[in-house]
Amino acid sequence: MRDSRHDLLFEPVQIGPVTAKNRFYQVPHCTGMGWLRPKMAAALRGMKAEGGWGVICTEWCSIHPASDDLPHPNAALWNQDHIRDHALMTEAVHSHGALAGVELWFGGASSANHYTRETAIDVTSIPNLAGHPYQPRAMGKSDIRELRRWHREAALRAKEADFDIVYVYATHGYLLSHFLSAQTNLRTDEYGGSMENRTRLLRELIEDTKDAVGDRCAVAVRYSVGGDDGEAQSLTQERRDGLEMLAELPDLWDININNYYQEMGVSRFIKEGSLEEHMSFVKSVTTKPVVTVGRFTSPDTMASQIKRGVVDFIGAARPSIADPFLPQKIEEG
Repeated sequence: MRDSRHDLLFEPVQIGPVTAKNRFYQVPHCTGMGWLRPKMAAALRGMKAEGGWGVICTEWCSIHPASDDLPHPNAALWNQDHIRDHALMTEAVHSHGALAGVELWFGGASSANHYTRETAIDVTSIPNLAGHPYQPRAMGKSDIRELRRWHREAALRAKEADFDIVYVYATHGYLLSHFLSAQTNLRTDEYGGSMENRTRLLRELIEDTKDAVGDRCAVAVRYSVGGDDGEAQSLTQERRDGLEMLAELPDLWDININNYYQEMGVSRFIKEGSLEEHMSFVKSVTTKPVVTVGRFTSPDTMASQIKRGVVDFIGAARPSIADPFLPQKIEEG
């Protein structure tokens, strides 16, 4: 029998039109499987659902051939074959009463498109960020309209594949984060300049996704609130301002920081729950549920985060890989 101090970890939480059975949330993370090994990916995610995780998400999932990440095998939702691939995962996850989430992704200047040979596009023509000798084309208004169409169609495919949560992915150095940043967004039209303008595309994609699938699927946003060593406080404040502008639009906020060393730091150097100092303000500006990571392995630390109102969900990537049955073990005391 579980410790009564941990009961709140097993409370159901509503996310828009769906309800998670508990507060254990496997955030999107890479597997090295993606569209190459859909049966293996489904087995991995299904095992986590069996182990008690209430929400299980995919890795980064390309919305269109203009964004492929070879040699890394990302997930994809380009066509009917991909819908069938993902249905293997959603069925495995649902069989244990968990929710399935998909992280819709467009890489922009991070994509070399070695597989599709499509020309990459981004907010402006900046060098390829993965070190490949290619340069993306700057997006015109028609490209932005096309991107919105691609994203909407991918969201509809996600709904057909029976996902419960659909992400708009706005961090980790991919396309939307370039629109949000004053350092990379040098546009002079309504998508550049002020923070209100730089959040415009993210706002449109949230609204498009809710319009397309919001009757049955929750819409989540993955967003960074800062955290770079030596980063100017003004940049961190801009990210906070952007979050406040959009605070009530999505059904869930998945918060991280722009510092992989801390976000994924090993236990020898990084304490559990270390992102709290950066994102503890988030719950004060939105009524929507919030999830973040922090190498959570102690149920006492998890319960403390919930009890103090820091987060609504305990996010995990590597802890869920290291022990897919962690929630079940906490449940059983």
